[in-house]
Amino acid sequence: MAEPGVFRIGELSRRAGVSPELLRAWERRYGLLHPTRSPGGLRLYSSDDLARVRRMQRHLSVGLAAAEAAALAAQPVQAEAAPELAPEAARTELASALDAFDEPQAQSVLDALLARATLETVLSQVILPYLEDVGERWERGDVSIAQEHFATSVVRGRMLELARGWGRGIGPVALLACLPGERHELGLMAFGLALRRHGWRIVCLGSDTPLETVERAAEDLEPSLVVLSALAPERVEAVGTKLRELARGHRLALGGQVAEHADTAALGVLALTGDPISEAERVTALVRAGE
Repeated sequence: MAEPGVFRIGELSRRAGVSPELLRAWERRYGLLHPTRSPGGLRLYSSDDLARVRRMQRHLSVGLAAAEAAALAAQPVQAEAAPELAPEAARTELASALDAFDEPQAQSVLDALLARATLETVLSQVILPYLEDVGERWERGDVSIAQEHFATSVVRGRMLELARGWGRGIGPVALLACLPGERHELGLMAFGLALRRHGWRIVCLGSDTPLETVERAAEDLEPSLVVLSALAPERVEAVGTKLRELARGHRLALGGQVAEHADTAALGVLALTGDPISEAERVTALVRAGE
């Protein structure tokens, strides 16, 4: 099944580094892009289109003619025999750069990963396991506070870059926020990026969000899903009554480590206890089924 379009040609141009004029030429001459139409008639492009553009760029960079490059880029990814991603080696390379405060090298590692694998793969097999590992190394004293903060800052910046424009499109709206007092937002951002790949529009309020703010935003946006995230169980205990009230008016889910410990049935919320990638797929299926 073709992936639904989620961004316009200007956003495709920005992400791929190719002018809109050249993108239109590639679409017209070679059928490289497969846009869909919004109800208002706008041409919308998907991450599959972006992947084909990036593959064509790689083929052009080694000297292939445009027609041949387009034909190869249009083939399924496995037909190109791309080098297999080695997650452990990638995490080691990323950790080496970030431990050394080498931001350019860390960005280069992430660039290479995103060119070779899907965003979901990079998130689930490299970035999220790396963040868990650096947290554990910090607790053991194997990395300094400065190294942990630097690594988190670089990864957060890259995820914010990937999130640009994630509120555009015509899909269902997901409202994301961390519970009051919670400042760990990278897992929530990864979940939002995964939802975006399923066509959702994302509104993220970020870390340490008062529930009154979430309630007002939910009233204004009428989202298909509200997701609140936290690590420490006491974050939920402090706002249990307000969570139950919020859940009466909106489809509400809890993510992060608290989802494994909170009495989600009593709160009337959905528990997101799996990894962000699989949970994004699950809630998408639930919403589409009207459950």
